Amino acid sequence: MADAHLEILVEPFRENNPGPHVTAVLDAAAAAGLTADMGPFATTIDGDVDQLAGAIADMIRAGFRNGATALQLRIDAT
Repeated sequence: MADAHLEILVEPFRENNPGPHVTAVLDAAAAAGLTADMGPFATTIDGDVDQLAGAIADMIRAGFRNGATALQLRIDAT
C-alpha cells in the first residue's frame, strides 16, 4: 500500500541526458523494490513510508558516488 509520495531532484540537470548520477538513483530505488517515474524535472516514487525511508539513504549515496552535486527530496503522506 502506498502511503507516501517521494519527489527527488538530482543535479546537475541535463535535459534529455540524465547521466549516471540520475540512473544510479533510479537503480537504487529499483533495488529497494520501488518503481520510479522520471519526469522532466524530478523523479517521483509512491510507496510504503518504511520502504521509502529505507531506500532514501541508498539513493543519496548512489547519486553522490556517481557525480550528483545536489539532491533535493520531498516526502509527503498520501
